Amino acid sequence: MLAQWIVLLMILCFKSIQTISKDDLLVVSVATNETDGYQRFVRSLNIYGYKYEIYGLGQVWKGGDMKNGAGGGHKINILRENLVRYKNDKTKIILFSDSYDVIFTQPPEFLLDKFRSFDSARIIFGAEDYCWPDKNLQYDYPLVESNEKRFLNSGGFIGYASDIYEMITSKETIDDKEDDQLFYTKIFLDEYTRTKWSIVLDKRADIFMNLNGATDEVELPLINDEVYVHNSWTDSVPIVIHGNGPAKKSLNYLSNYVARVWSPTRGCLQCKENVIDLTKIDNEQWPMVYIAIFIEYPTPFLREYYEKIFNLTYPKNRLGIFIHNQVEYHKNLTEKYMTQFKENGYKFVKYFNYDDDITEGEARQQAITECQEDQCDYLFVIDSIAHLDNPETLVKLISLNRTIVSPMLIRTGKTWSNFWGDYTDEGFYKRSPDYVDIINYNKTGLFNVPYITHCYLINGTFLKRFIPEYIHANADSDVKFCQSIRDAGYFMYLHNEYDYGHLIDPDSFNTSLIIPELYEIFNNLKDWKARYIHPDYYKTLEPNATLQQPCPDVFWFPMVTHEFTYDLVKVMEVFNRWSGSGHNVSFIQI
Repeated sequence: MLAQWIVLLMILCFKSIQTISKDDLLVVSVATNETDGYQRFVRSLNIYGYKYEIYGLGQVWKGGDMKNGAGGGHKINILRENLVRYKNDKTKIILFSDSYDVIFTQPPEFLLDKFRSFDSARIIFGAEDYCWPDKNLQYDYPLVESNEKRFLNSGGFIGYASDIYEMITSKETIDDKEDDQLFYTKIFLDEYTRTKWSIVLDKRADIFMNLNGATDEVELPLINDEVYVHNSWTDSVPIVIHGNGPAKKSLNYLSNYVARVWSPTRGCLQCKENVIDLTKIDNEQWPMVYIAIFIEYPTPFLREYYEKIFNLTYPKNRLGIFIHNQVEYHKNLTEKYMTQFKENGYKFVKYFNYDDDITEGEARQQAITECQEDQCDYLFVIDSIAHLDNPETLVKLISLNRTIVSPMLIRTGKTWSNFWGDYTDEGFYKRSPDYVDIINYNKTGLFNVPYITHCYLINGTFLKRFIPEYIHANADSDVKFCQSIRDAGYFMYLHNEYDYGHLIDPDSFNTSLIIPELYEIFNNLKDWKARYIHPDYYKTLEPNATLQQPCPDVFWFPMVTHEFTYDLVKVMEVFNRWSGSGHNVSFIQI
């Protein structure tokens, strides 16, 4: 035993002084599925020029359900199989990191400077504020300063390859469902093994920032027009940002700004990456898109809604129409546009009416099934309150090449939109710090958000490997849909580089009136003006406008459309009496 301790002391005292170069560093990770989180992780490595190796792709995950409990021994076994080639390399530096919930935010040179600052350490683990998975072990940990992290987190560690391989193979066998963090924790808490491999914790988050319980410590300052992460509690600039546990939504928020995805002066940088240029493809080869139309409640200006869908810039023979109409009032108008879709070469038109006894959730699930069975390239969901004023909306969304992407739509003059920037632990709406900047176009780009609704494009390749869920006994279909996407580790993006359109306010739409839209001047002024105010009226308001004068002091200019006069006359004829001249006026409500 004495001889072993002497050897350890010699390692510590005579550690060779060597220059570490970028080429000595290798990032390794284990991932079995190429989720959106995985793609984000790899992108951050590529952006900063890291060398990396990913192990386990295509394999069946055997490490248990780590989202809801302990597990992860499969990760260690995969590492053991692949790092054996480096077991004798005493100069190579291996950085292991989880992948699905991790982003790198600084270049390798910056990271290696941090690694050198841990003078005597040969293996450095990330640290956090929670002792997991065995809380009873917290009393065995060394004490730390008040602004330091006390407990080991195995989502990230860095060290010399030979030491890391020796550490992960120190136990003869590891069950795939055994907890990986507990395995490393026991090694760290054992004084002999901790000293043997010179293991330390990154207590001040110099390299590894674990967000669970520490999101309030994060700041996003700027340097040279680049957003970076600063830990205000430890006054450090961490490099490997880990959204462990419930902090994944915080990581998603940070991912909208760090790792060179966004710049305050250049806007959205990631919007220019991996885009699809449909102009380079023959029209007959454009992706097949299923447009899913959902009319779930009485909605004003539905005619204009259909017209905007009909006018989307896209080959009609590459579009199919799926309609679910839950409202009897809209039956005639919907059937009129069904005929128009059929006559103009759409691939198909499928219709579920209000008397077909199919719920909203079931209809939305059916649209997914139809798309999957026909192997469509995209499913484009458009609810009746989503008005796509921009005919290029579909083309622009496809070009972004994302799993799920939604165009930003807002109720005119309101802060009500089709996305949430954040949500509470109970799953309800919560305003994010950047929400107002996004809806006011002060910040534009692609934003990873936890909830979208009313209008979104789903990539058909995604539907081949995952089925989103809409049906839940105690939740709205859109809430359930977004939860199922989040739980599966996929992302929903909001895009606001363009003005795509707006949302209708249906709350006070009264279909018992003769011409309900005529009364929408206060709730939906934008659409009311578009239908009823003559387009040439605004020309008369221009500074140098010349008005016609049919006779002296009489000015002639258009003010309302023919449709307004028709609707007004119709209401008057149905009312068929004077309003009265007394103080009790009988207002028209028909």
